[in-house]
Parts: sequence; C-alpha cells; structure tokens
Amino acid sequence: MDVPARDSPSEEVSISSFHSEYPPVDTWKDEETGDEGTRAETFREDPAQPTDAAELSLELDATNCADNDDDLGEDGGRSGKKSYAETARMFKLRRNLDQLDCFHRQKEHNVLKAREELKVCRLHISELERQRARVEEEIEQQKEDDNSAAVFRLRAQHKRLCQELQQEEELESHVATTLRDHELEMCQVEVEMGHFSLLRVEVQEEEQAYQALQAQRGEARLQKEYTSTQSLQLRTQCLKARQAATQKEEETDYQRTTELSQASRQKAALYLKETINRMHREEAENEQQSRGLRQKRMQAVLSLKANIACTQESLRAQQTKARAQAWRQEEEERQLRESLQTQGINSTKYMYQQKKLQEFHRKKEEFQEKQKSKRVEIVSKLLLEEELLERRKRHHALLIPPTQVSRVERLAGHERSPEKLLQSLDQQPAETKEEERKRQDTVFSDSSSSSELSDQEESRDLEEEQGLTDSLAQPEFTGLWDQIRQVHQSTPNEDAKSLQSRAERRDMSLLPVGKPPVAGKRVIQGKEFKGSPFISKPEVILFKDFDVGQVYKKKVTLTNVSYTTNYCKLLGVTMDLMDFISISFEPPGPISAGMACDMQVIFQPMMNKDLKGEVQFVSAAGPFSVPIRCTIKKCDLSVDIDLIVFGTHVVGQTISRAITLTNRGALGTCFTVVSSPCPSLAQSQLQAQAHALSEASSASTELSQERSTSIAAASDSQESPASRDSGELKSERKSQEPLLVSDSKQSGAQTPAVSETLGGVEAASRRRSLASEQQEGGPALKASTEEPSDSSSDITIGEVREGEVGPFESVKLEIIFTPTVPGEAKLDFHIKFSDPTCEPISIGVRGTAVCVPVWVAQPSIVLKICMFDRLYQDSIVVQSRASTALRLTFKVCPELRNHMEILPKTGYIQARSSFNAKLKFLPRRSLFEDAKTFFDSETGVLEVPLTVQVADQVRPVPFTVHAVITSSDLCFDRTEVDFGYCSIYESVKTSVRLTNLTLLPQDFGFLSIPQFVQVQPNDGFGTLLPLETLEVDLIFSAKKAGEYSFQLNCKSGINRDFPLACRAVGVHPPLELSHSLVQFGATAVGDCSTAVLHVVNAHTSLNEFTHPVPRIGRDPVAPVGPRLFAFTPPENSEISLTPRTGKVLPGQRCLVQVTFSPRLCDQAIREEAVRLLCRSEELRLHELERVTKAEGNRKGGEQEGLCKREAPTAPQKGKKPPPARPQVKQTLKEKISKVSISPKTDSPFRAPNPADIQSGSEEYAVGRASLLHSFPEHYSRYVIPCFVSDGEPPQSDPQAQPSCSPLNTLYLELHCPAVRPPLVVASSNGQTTINYHQVAVGQKVVKKLTVQNISQEALELRSSVLDLSGPFSLLNALRRLGPGATHTLLLAFTPALGKRYRETVEIHSPNMTLEITLCGVGVDPLLTSSHQGGLMDFGYMLEKERASQVFKLQNTSSLAVRFSVLLHSLSLGCKAQSGADSFPALLSPGPEEQTHSTVGTQNYSGQSVFNVTPIEGTIAPGKSQDITVTFLPDHESLHYSDILKVELMNKSTVCVMVLKGAARSHIMYLCGGDPLAVPTDAVHPLPASGDSEHTVDCEKPPLPVLLTLRGVYREGAMSPAVRELEVGCICSTQPMAKKNVEFSWEGLQALQQRGFTVEPTRGTVDAGHRRTITVIWTPPCGLKPNEVVQVCAPLTLRGDETEVYSVTLLALASRASQDPSHTN
Repeated sequence: MDVPARDSPSEEVSISSFHSEYPPVDTWKDEETGDEGTRAETFREDPAQPTDAAELSLELDATNCADNDDDLGEDGGRSGKKSYAETARMFKLRRNLDQLDCFHRQKEHNVLKAREELKVCRLHISELERQRARVEEEIEQQKEDDNSAAVFRLRAQHKRLCQELQQEEELESHVATTLRDHELEMCQVEVEMGHFSLLRVEVQEEEQAYQALQAQRGEARLQKEYTSTQSLQLRTQCLKARQAATQKEEETDYQRTTELSQASRQKAALYLKETINRMHREEAENEQQSRGLRQKRMQAVLSLKANIACTQESLRAQQTKARAQAWRQEEEERQLRESLQTQGINSTKYMYQQKKLQEFHRKKEEFQEKQKSKRVEIVSKLLLEEELLERRKRHHALLIPPTQVSRVERLAGHERSPEKLLQSLDQQPAETKEEERKRQDTVFSDSSSSSELSDQEESRDLEEEQGLTDSLAQPEFTGLWDQIRQVHQSTPNEDAKSLQSRAERRDMSLLPVGKPPVAGKRVIQGKEFKGSPFISKPEVILFKDFDVGQVYKKKVTLTNVSYTTNYCKLLGVTMDLMDFISISFEPPGPISAGMACDMQVIFQPMMNKDLKGEVQFVSAAGPFSVPIRCTIKKCDLSVDIDLIVFGTHVVGQTISRAITLTNRGALGTCFTVVSSPCPSLAQSQLQAQAHALSEASSASTELSQERSTSIAAASDSQESPASRDSGELKSERKSQEPLLVSDSKQSGAQTPAVSETLGGVEAASRRRSLASEQQEGGPALKASTEEPSDSSSDITIGEVREGEVGPFESVKLEIIFTPTVPGEAKLDFHIKFSDPTCEPISIGVRGTAVCVPVWVAQPSIVLKICMFDRLYQDSIVVQSRASTALRLTFKVCPELRNHMEILPKTGYIQARSSFNAKLKFLPRRSLFEDAKTFFDSETGVLEVPLTVQVADQVRPVPFTVHAVITSSDLCFDRTEVDFGYCSIYESVKTSVRLTNLTLLPQDFGFLSIPQFVQVQPNDGFGTLLPLETLEVDLIFSAKKAGEYSFQLNCKSGINRDFPLACRAVGVHPPLELSHSLVQFGATAVGDCSTAVLHVVNAHTSLNEFTHPVPRIGRDPVAPVGPRLFAFTPPENSEISLTPRTGKVLPGQRCLVQVTFSPRLCDQAIREEAVRLLCRSEELRLHELERVTKAEGNRKGGEQEGLCKREAPTAPQKGKKPPPARPQVKQTLKEKISKVSISPKTDSPFRAPNPADIQSGSEEYAVGRASLLHSFPEHYSRYVIPCFVSDGEPPQSDPQAQPSCSPLNTLYLELHCPAVRPPLVVASSNGQTTINYHQVAVGQKVVKKLTVQNISQEALELRSSVLDLSGPFSLLNALRRLGPGATHTLLLAFTPALGKRYRETVEIHSPNMTLEITLCGVGVDPLLTSSHQGGLMDFGYMLEKERASQVFKLQNTSSLAVRFSVLLHSLSLGCKAQSGADSFPALLSPGPEEQTHSTVGTQNYSGQSVFNVTPIEGTIAPGKSQDITVTFLPDHESLHYSDILKVELMNKSTVCVMVLKGAARSHIMYLCGGDPLAVPTDAVHPLPASGDSEHTVDCEKPPLPVLLTLRGVYREGAMSPAVRELEVGCICSTQPMAKKNVEFSWEGLQALQQRGFTVEPTRGTVDAGHRRTITVIWTPPCGLKPNEVVQVCAPLTLRGDETEVYSVTLLALASRASQDPSHTN
C-alpha cells in the first residue's frame, strides 16, 4: 500500500504563519510511562527504526516470517525452555508493536490537532462575517448621515475584513485538506494494526509464559538460598560451640596464670619494698650531700662576687687616677707648648725631642736593671759551675791521681768561661723579646720556632736537673771507672781543643774502649760502605727569616744507614755558630741499622747576619756532619712578565696591560718605576757592603769596648733618623717620604733590640750599614724619582709609579698604550728598590699603531634577545677618516641571507663623515638548519661575523652581530577544561597553568571571552616573565540551564593565538537564594552580626517559553510542587542559621536568619589557663627561692657573728683555758642545719590537665581574658550547602526522607572577619550573665558589673533601654572610656511579683555591642511572728529598772528574708512630740484617736523607753530569730507607750504591737478606774532640784481616782453595776524595808448608804502580786433614771511609803434601750 507523502514545506509555513500566536507542538505522551517528548527525539534514539507505517509493517512481516521459519526449523528440537533467540524475538516484537502504537497515537494526535485548527478557523470566519455585516450596516448608516470621512474609514475597514475573510477561507480549505490526509493516514495505520492483532496476542502469551518462567527461576533461586542458609547456620553453630570450648579453656588458663602472677607479685612486692626503701635512703643521702655542696657553692659564689666588686672598685679607682694623671700630663704639655710658642721655639720638635730623650732614659734604666739581674744570674751560674767542678774533681780524684790533662781541661774551662759569660749575658729576657716582637712589622718564622720561651725554660730546667744528678752520682767502689778514665786520658789534646761542654764530655764515654774513629776504607760484613753512616732529616737545618733576639728550635732525626750497629757521638758545631747554636742531644748508645735517634737544635741569633756551619758527629764508621743555614729577612722581588707586547692597534685607541710585582721575601721595600736605568745603584750597594764588613772587623777587635759604645750607638741611632728626616723633608720631594719614613721606622725598631744586648758586634755593624744605606740610598732614590722624559709618548705608566711592597705581598702596575702616530713604539722601564741588595728589574714594552681609513663605530652589534618570526632592526654606523669618498659593500654570509639583510648593500661614504646602514634581522624556524656553525640550539646564542668591503682596500672591516634567539610560544598545561555541572546561582572555578617558554617577558590577554566566563587575575591580562608559569583562574557562571561548549582564546603580545577548549553543563535548581554571598562586618569576639536572606521557590509553571524552568542541562523540566531545603553548617562553628530546614511552597519564600558570633575556642582557653598557671608557679618558685636565699644568707651571717661572739678568748699565761661549751656548738649546728638554701618542694607542682579546668573557674576566666587581650584579627570563610529535595515525601510514608539531587544543591558563602573586642567584662570572671537568683518581692538587690576598654581608642558608651515596667534597672550613667580604663555598672533587680524574670541590656560602643543578660527569680517572703500583734503590756515596775519580753520571727519561705523593727517614737514624725512635752492620747477630742494612740511619755534622758534588739537582720530559710523588747523607764509615769512594727525590705508589715508600761517610784500601785481628763505627768513640767526639796517638806495631796458604774433597767428591774480595782506590789531587786503592800478603805458607811459595796475593805499584797477590789453598786429604791450618784472614799496603800487615793465613785442608771456599751 502506498502511503501519502508528508506535508509540503509551503503548507507548513502557511500554517505556522497563521498560528504564530499559537505555535503547534508536535508532541506525544506515553500513557504507560508518563514521559513526554517529540517524535523526532523519540525516533532519534534508534536510527534503524522505520520512518513510516508501511516500513514498520514490512519490518514486522519480515520479523514474523523469519521467526516462523526459525520456529519450524527448531520446533522438533525445542524443549520446555525457551532459547535466547526466542526471547530476543519476543522483545523485538514487543518493541515494534510499541512503536506501531506510538505511531498510531501520533497520527491520532495530528487528526485531533487538525480538527481543532479547523474549528478555530471556522469560528474566526464566522466572527469576520459578523464584523463585515456590522461594518456594512455602519456604512449604510453613515451614508444616510452623509459622513464621508467615516464612510471612507469604514470602507477601508470593510476591505481589510474582506481580505482577511478570503485568507481565512483559503486557510479553511487547506486545513480541511490536511485533516482529510491525517484521517486517511490514521485509517491506514489502524488497518496495519489490525493485520498484527494475532501477532499481538501471540506476543502477549509469550510474555506471560516468560513471566511464569522467571517466577519459577526465582522460586528455585530462593530454594537454593534457603538451603545454603541452613547449611551456613549449621556451620555457624558448630563454630560457636568450638569457640565456646576454646574460650572456656582460655579462661581456665587465664585464671591459673592470674593466680601465679598474684603469688609472684606478692613475693616481688616484698623485694620491691626493700628496694624502694633503699632507694629512698640513697636519695635522701644524695639530697643531703647536694644541699651541702650547693651551700658551699653559694658561699663561694658570694665570696667571689664580693671579691669581684672589690676588684672593680679598685680598678675604677686606678682608672680614675690614671685619667687624672693623663689629664694633668696633657695640661702640663699644653702649658709647655704654649710657653714654647710664646718664646718662638718649635714646640712640636721640642716635644718630640723631649719624648725621645725620656724614652732613652727609660730604656737605659731598664737596661741597667736587666744588666744587674743578668749579673746576678751569671754569678749564680759561676758558683754552680765551680761547685760542679769541685765535685767532679773529687770524683776524678777517687778514680785516678790528678795529671796535667786535668789542668789543661781546667785551663780550657777557664778560657771558655768568658765566652760562656758573654753568651749568657747575651740572652734577652722574655719581656725585651716581647717588646722587640711588637716593634717588628711582620714576623715570618718557621713552624718549628713556636713556643720558644716555654721550650727554652724546660731545656734549662732539664740541664740543671741533669747537672745536679751528675754531681750527686758518686761510685761506691772503684773498678770500671778507671778504665773509662784511661780512655779519656789517651786523647787529652782533642778534648782540650774541642772545648765541649760537660754533657758532651760525658757522652764521649759511650764509645767502645780501644776503638777510636778511623777515617779509612770502611768494609762491613764484606761490603764496602761509602757515604755518611747517618743521614739526617731534614738534610739541612735551615733557620730562615730569623729575628734577632728570638729563640728557634728544630728537631732533627738521625738514622743509621750503615750495615751494622753503630754509635753516634756529638763533637760540636763550627766556630761561627758556637755562640748562637746549642745542641740538645743524648747519645742513644748502640744503634742498630735502620734505627734513628732525635736531636734538638736551638738557635738564638744575636746579630742580623747570614750564618753557615755544620754540626759535627763521630761514629764507629767515621765522622759525619749536618749542615746548618741561617738566613736573615731579605727581599725576593719578581714580576710575572718582563716583556709586554700590545700588538697592532689603530691610532687613537687606548690599551692597558697590568704587570704584577711580587715580593716573596720576608722583608719589605720601596719601589720606583723609571724609564731609564740608574748606574750608581750597584756601586752604592758595593760600597755599603764594604763599609759594613769593615765595621764588623773593627768591632770584633774592640770587643771589650763594645759594651759602653753600644748604648751611645743606640741613642745615636734613635736620634739620627728624626733629625735626618726633619732636614731632608724640606729639600726632597713628597715621593721620598714613604721610603724614608719606613727606613727610619725599621732602624728605630731594630736598634733598641740590638742595643740591649752585650754581644753588640753584629748590632753595631747592622746600625752602621743601615745608616749608610739611608745616606747613600736617599740621593739615589731622590734621583730616581725625578722621571726623565719618555722616549715615546704613546706608552705611559699608570697612576702607581712608586710605593712600598710589604713582605709576601704583590702590587699591580699598569702600562698604558695610546698610539697617536702609526708605526712601532718601544720603551723600556726599570723598577728600582730602596733595598741595596735588590737589583733593578727591567721591563720592555712593544706596540704597533696602524691607521685604517674606515671603521665601524660599533664593531659588536648586540640585538639582545630576539623571537622567531619577528623583525628586528638596528643601525650600522661606518666612520671614515679618509680625504676622499669611498665605496662600501656590506656582505652577509650565505647561511644567513634568508634571515638577515643589510640595506643598502652598497653605498658611498663621503670624506671624513659617517654612513648609516640598516640591519634587518628576521629569524625563522629554519635558522638552526641553515646556520649550524653560528647558532647554538641549546643556548639560543647567535654570533654572526659580518664584513664591510672598502674599495681599493684589501683588508675588509669586520664587525659582529650577537643575538639570543628564543621562541614565542605560550603553553597550557591541558588542552581541554571541563567545568562539570554548574548552578546558575553559583560559579565554578578551575585553574590552568600558563607557561612562557621564551626568554623574554610576554604580554598576554584572553580576548572575546563569553559573558558567562571570567578569567582572573587582572581580568585575563598580564605579563609572563621568561620561563615563568602563571596559574590562571577560569570562573564559569551559567546563565541558564543547558550544555555549554566554547573556546577561550589567549592572545600574546605579538598577536599569536593559543586556544583552550571548554565545556560545562548549566543547572537551574528548583529553589534559589535571595543572596548567595553574605559579607559580615568586622565583628568583635562576644558580639554577633546578623543577616537576613530568603529561600525562594519561583517554579510555578512548566511553560519554558514564558520563563526559565528548573532542569539539569537538557533533561526534562522539574515538576511543580513544594520543596524541602536543609542547611548544613559546620559543627561547633561560629555560624548559626534559623531555621535550618523548611518547606517552601510554589511562588512563596522562606526567611532565613544567619548569625555570626565569633567566640574563643574552649580548648584554647583551657590551654592558656594551664600556661598561665605554670608561669605563675615558676614566678612563685623563683620568688620563694630568692627570699629563701636572702633569708639563708642573713641567718648564715647572724650565725657567723654569733660564733665569733661566742668564741673563747685566748688563755692568759698561767691560766687554763675555759672548758668548751658543747651545748652551744650543738645549738649552732642545729640552727645551721635548719637553714635551707633551696625551697622545700615535697609536692612538686604539676601542670594540670586542660580538661580539668572548669568553665566557670577563676583560672578559666584568667585564660579567657588573656586570649581576649591578645586576640589576633582573623578572617574566616564558610561555604554552607543547602540541599534541595526533588519533591515531597510520599503520602504513604510521610516520615521518609525525600531524595535530594546533589546537582540542585545551593551554596551560601559567608565572609566573617573577627577582631579583638574593644570592650570586655572585667568582673565576674568575664561572665556576661548576671544571675540575681532568688530575691524577695519588693526587695532591691544591686550588683556591679565592670567593663574595660582594651582598645587603643576612647569609646563612647551607651546602653539600650530596659523595660520601664520591668524589675531591672540601670542605676548609673555611662561615660566615655579611655584606653585601658574601666567603668562599673550598677544594675538593680526589684521584683514586683513572684515569678522568673529575664532581660538583656546592650552596651553599645562604636565597634561592638556587648550584651549583658540579667535574670532573677522573684519570691514572696513568708515571715510569721509568735506574737500575733496587739498589746504588749510590761505592767508596773520601779523606775530605772528594766523588764524584757521576747517574741520569735519564723522564716517559712525558700530564701533569706531581711527584716527591720521600727519604733514609732524613733520615726521622724513623732520625734517632735516625744519627751515630757508630748501630750498623751487622752487629750485628743475623739475616742477613735484615743484607741489609736501612738507614743506616750518618754524618758527625761532622751533615750527611748522601749529598746528592741536586734533592730534588723536576715533570717535564713527555715530559721527563726528572737526579738527582745526591753522596757527601761527613768522616771515615774503611768503612760509609757509606743508602737512596734516589723517590716520587710519590701515595706510589707509582718505585725504591729502596742507597747505599754508604767513606772512607779514606790512598790505599791493602784490600777483600774477611768482615765482622768489631764494626767499629772503630762501637765507638770520636769522637776527641778528646788522643787524636789519643797515637795519633801510639804504633805502630798491624795491622788484622785475616778470609777464610773452604770446600772441598767431591764424588765422593770435594776441590775447592779460592778467595777474592779487592783492593788499591786512591785517585785524589785533593790533592798526594801518592806516587801509587801497593805491597803484599807475609809468612809465605807457613806458608800453603803449610796448603794456601794466594797470587798475586801482591807488586805495585804505580796511582792509581785495583785489583789482585786470589787465595787458593786446596787441602785437604791426610788432612784430616778439617769440620775448621777457620786460619792468619794479614801483608799490608803502602805508599802515603803504611804499613799492615799481619793476614789470618786460615779453611778448612773439607764434603760436597756440605750447603748449597751455604756453599761458596765
């Protein structure tokens, strides 16, 4: 069946243009999977899928047929299980059928869409028709109205509507056609689907069978797993049983091992205890010893310190004296100089001469002193030698009788004694040698001459010891010594001539007897021996560059080289060296062949002269000798080159060469470079040498007179240089000054050393030779310094023409050749020296000058560093000195013609001018291949020789071009950058390394960068140094979701491009943050900064055309719905978020608060606290040690003083010393033992563990304060992820955690700078919380809080406003705090209700806010009194006595309650009414005020009548307090009263009591009755002294008493009235005459007549008791109502006094209707 073709493009364009507002979406939706997508996207996944229904049906047919054939072929061999091919066929059929269903749904969708479009088109047409009809009606109406303008407008509108209607009709036809086509295609697809209905059923059956098969396989697999599980459980049980048995065995073994270990431990504990005790004893002993040692050391240190102090003081005194002496000398010199100047004398010369003269006298005195000491030494030596000779004589006398030989020896010894005397006197002491050594300029001696003084002293001591030993050795019997003596007698003449020392003569005895040395033919063991029998090492004993007066030593080894055993005997040294050389040699006896012996040669020069000689020996094989050479310091001068050839140079150039003048000798000299030789120099040298020899010969003949002349010669040698120099300085040139001064210094330095010796022959000759050298050498040098005119002016000498060459030094001399005329130049120079022994050195100089007419101004052109493929230019300047124009041709070598060019190649240079040519250099990559000979590829160095050919000139002009070639490449470390997934709200940064491979710095820049990419640093621009690698940060910020693939282009400064490929995937998360970066300000520790942001869910629609929708790359759009978010900040961080998790609905947002609160680490605070504790402990120990040392020193001084005081005095003559007091010594020892030098640290300090520091302790607070004061500023950066869920949790399980994609994670970046707080809490251990705990309601508790400014600036403080109706209040104002200042805040807490309170007060400063938390609990105080209040009556008592009553206050609340007891008489309102002038309450007009009377009569003394103790206090919870009230009147009164009130701190009243009492002057009293109008003590003033006497004299009037009785008529009868009076007797501690009171009534008859009855009429009252008197009134008959009955009766009381009371009885009868209160 043919399938109609798809829609043409033209039709599609027309439809799309018509529906531009509603574009068609060719989408489909899978009902089973719910996935939505386009058809193209669906079929793009399988390129082999058919594109049409017909093709799909054909494929299904083919597949079906093939499968049927396979089924037929395999039906016979198929078993119950399906093969792999059948299963694959089933899945393939299912896939094809699903595709066919999808295709059908697509066609159905197309049909529905076409129908909708057709419907919309027809509706539009009908609407246009209605509009056209309406427009036509309006046109007709406007025509009728004759409105032409409206008609034209409506006609245009009608025309437009007609056109649109026509277009819509055409579109309708087109859509109808399209609909028919889609319906046809859908019908065809349905037909095709009907063809495969049977196949569909078959596939369904196969799928069911496949599912059943899979279920069977699953059941089988489960069965297998169950079986394996059962077997595994069985194996596990067996394993557990074995493990249990093994464990039981192990426990048994462990128990047995434990028992054994316990037994061994108990046994070892005993030994360990003994060991520990022994160790403790040893430690105690060691400690005691160390203490004693420390004490001794301390005493030694103290004594040393005192000695040092004394020494320093003495040194300071000496220095002060020396300075004063020097100042005085300077002052004297200054005065002398001024006086000389005033006299016209040259003060400098005079002072110099005086100093020289003083120095000469000083040296002369020193020499004399040394001469005296030498004489003493000589005498001692002579005495010792004589003693030795005497002993030797006695020794020889014992052996043989004396002969003539001994006399010869003695004469020889006497002849040698003057020589030895001179030799001993020639030796200089060490001090003179040291001074001479300091005067010398340089000292160069052989290494063997070190430590001469010490070796000389040792050798002298050794010789003296040997001499003493020889003198003490005497034989006990004669025998062998006689034979040895005979041997010596055989050669007496040799011994006399040799003049050997005593040691040498003793060594001669070692030779064998009868074998004198033979100098003939030597045959040993059949071999003839030739040469020396002994060889020495070194072969020549050389003393080079010696100084006069020094001592040099050398060790020489003699080796026997003969063929047999030999002997060696020292004969001596030659005569020339006998006075200067001494030999230390012990004959070793027989020496075998090859063996060696040592000898020490000591050289002590006495004159500055070369010496030669030898040391002579004799052996059995014959004599031999060792040569000795002694050389003085000499000059050894040489030059490195004696002929200088400059070669050929152009006229006008300047060339210089340097020669080196080297002095290899130990003596310095002055030199002068001249251009002509000096013939008189050799003659002067010969004359000086002859003169020195003649002086030496004359000095040897006058040896006896040399001692006296040496001193004068020394003085002359010192004075002559100065005078000679002063005279010659005026006449000679300045060039002679260094030479003459150096010579004078040398002579001045040498002559004192020479003059101090007695053997002055060589010294004198040396002085004269030096003087002659100065006299003769001066004119010679003077003549040599006058430089003659040079033969050639082209060759000159440099700046150094003369100077001084020190020992072993070298000097550079410069020769300059400046040719001015072409031709050959020659010149000879001579270097002359001031030393006459040094011959002049001649130097020849040769040079040739040429004249070239053309030359290159810059013969070496340096192009520096060049890059490949870059053009470099330079100018070549050619100069001409010719008089005519010349043609120039520039030639470049053929190898570089492709890289280098010179323009112009040919040119003419005019006469005496210059010519400029342009050099162009363009190195290419082939340079290494083209010019291998000129270019080094490893270093990149190019050196090209070029020439300039001048016409008519054979020799070209050469010049060279130098350059370093390098590449211009920049290299990335990778070729592609993958940013991965990036959210549109975030940025992804990756780093690449850019390397400059060149030797030059290169500029680079990233150009044409996309908007979503940033390159840092410096926005992608910069400069790379040679071979430098720079890390470049690439920051990718996706603008929308999708896949990104782009390329970055890095362009270098020479316009080269280096691309870098990049790719990334943009992600649009479902949620977004209002701010992804929060930058907090600088926040101090203890403060907090807060920021607010929102989590927004802006995803409300799936329409991606109206707004961006959440998706990952090109994945499907995320569904619309609520989202869950969760922030995960780091644990124990300074960041807190509120809330951390939440749910955001679509279109809504959630507020999140971020708080940054920097704080100190708890572990750091604890470690700082431990550090401070250790530091304080160290300081305490140091202080304790210092105090203990001071105390020990003080006690030690006191004990020493006590010992000195208690020391017994020296016993007098004839008296016995007093017995010692051991008791005092014992006490002193005990006191000394008690003094401890070091502090006792039985329990040494151990640093606590930081974990043991409690957070609220004082150590913790100190550590925290220390860290706050030294807190360094730091910057923290936090990146906090915010995970976003993919949706809500399922409704079936709301508690389940929703899934979160890591690609949708949001990130919040926080920048948190923390700084040191400027304001800290300095009190309460740094706590910012003030807890008032429990406070009584109404009570005010004030606490202090001290803040400190630890910054470097002043702070303006202000506080937040507390709740005005709250309990907390700030009592003082804040002020400006300077640096380091403190301020104390007073915070009060006054609770009004019994509840908990909490409030925060903020202390604001410019840089931080310090929050102080205030909290407290208000508690209602519950305080009860044992006295319920009302009246507290103390009754009657004698005046000036006291009575007390006690009541108890009980605290039943949970906090301590503070109370106060107040008396109304002590209040401010009542003090004015207190005292005797106060009126009692009975004078008040109303009865109410009488009942509420306050204060009654008070004491005359001003003290309160009632005293309360304690007056205030605090009662702990559950405790009670006794309150004592004391009544103490000081005068008689019956109206003492007061009010006592117990109040709490909140002004609440616990109880109110009325205190009453009465005081009498006598023991009897009467109470009861009605109060009178005016009391007597209130009306009468204070009694005076006169009034009291008057009252005693007059009789006392009776005291009035009023008693009122009221009778009542009830029911016609009169009820009697009853009243009572009480008579009391006061119990007093005072002694009284009468202890009781008697009372009696008088006039009772009158009372009875009026109806009054009194019982009892009389009686007695004991002390402390009362007795009641009852008065009954019975109204008589006939008494009228309200009639008053009055009668008066006296009542007498007898006690210590008698008192009479006039009792007035008033009776009144009233009816019952009246106020019953008046009835008594």
